[in-house]
Amino acid sequence: MNQEQVNDPLHGITLKTILEQLVDFYGWEELDSRIRINCFNNNPGINSSLKFLRKTPWARSKVEELYISFLSEQ
Repeated sequence: MNQEQVNDPLHGITLKTILEQLVDFYGWEELDSRIRINCFNNNPGINSSLKFLRKTPWARSKVEELYISFLSEQ
């Protein structure tokens, strides 16, 4: 395993797992207030949010940043 993978907290974690953990902890309403993405506000769902996040790099980056922050608080 190379050094970059060892230091990457997202290594081996799927976007679906990240989103499910964030929704379980924060809920859709709090996610929407932390990251202003329409798919978290307007009829939110895991599958529709995943579809949007996979197509939108800036939004995915924000979700990943929140997840890393979430992990450091745990």
